[in-house]
Order: sequence, then structure tokens, then C-alpha cells
Amino acid sequence: MHLKPQDLVVALKLAVAGNMTYDELAASLGLSKSEAHAAVKRAKAAGLLRGDRQPIRHALLEFLLHGVRYAFPAVRGHQVRGMPTAYAAPPLSDLIHAGLDPLPVWPDAEGEVRGEAFLPLYPSAPAAARVDPKLYQSLSLIDALRGGRVRERNLAKEHLTRLING
Repeated sequence: MHLKPQDLVVALKLAVAGNMTYDELAASLGLSKSEAHAAVKRAKAAGLLRGDRQPIRHALLEFLLHGVRYAFPAVRGHQVRGMPTAYAAPPLSDLIHAGLDPLPVWPDAEGEVRGEAFLPLYPSAPAAARVDPKLYQSLSLIDALRGGRVRERNLAKEHLTRLING
């Protein structure tokens, strides 16, 4: 049983939002109930969640800080309209000046920014992040780890550690 990107999104949602029913989890992430259940099962098998669906915070953080960029590398594309991510989204957008490089964005029809496509961990991530600021911050920080420069990764590690540890 291999960990899939949506499993990480589910584990992350449970870490930042607290305990949720499968129905709530599925609805909040744009998954079906069976997809949410399968994701929880795989995240448990990977050691990221306990049997009661509570996150194993140190394990989740260890995977995010040291493994996510290798397991789920950044995939970039052409210029698109989308939702800012990585260093272009809070909290890093307050700390890093973008310069002349195009901003990394999740392709999204409702997005208000043009930039370089940066594919999210899971296709429904932009919609889920739009209604959950903590999830948005977490996913953006993970994108900084997946595809950022050293300074961006270091800042993302600090912020993500605080976010996951509560």
C-alpha cells in the first residue's frame, strides 16, 4: 500500500482542523467518502495517523520536512491564472519579495493571479484551501518545501513546524 498525495492532504487536514467525521473530511477536501476512508487507511499504514484518525504529529512533520519533496516533487508548467502558493502565499509572501520571477500558482479558474503553474498535491486542494486558511497555509508551505529555494524551504520548515505542533 503506497502513500498517495491525497493521503497527505487528509492527514494534514486532520492535523490543522482536529477530529472530523468521514463525511466532514470528504466534503471539506472535495473527496468522496470512500476516497477519504481509503486515504485515512493509507495514512494510518504509513504511520501518519493513529487508529482514531488523530495525527502522529512528529511523524507527519518528519515526512513533510524530509520526504515530501522526494515523494511528491514539484511539477511546474506554463503561465496560467491561479491561486498563489509556496512563497507567493501567506505566510511566506510577507517575508519573501518575489522579484521578477513569475509567481507560483495553482491553476484555478477562480484564481486572481497570473503566474507559473505549480501543480497542487491534489487537484481539489485549491478549492479546499479557499475555505480553510490553515489548510491553505499548510499546503503552500509544503509547496515551498517541494519546489522552493533554500531560504524558502528554511522559512517553510519553521512555519510548518509551528502550524503542525499547534
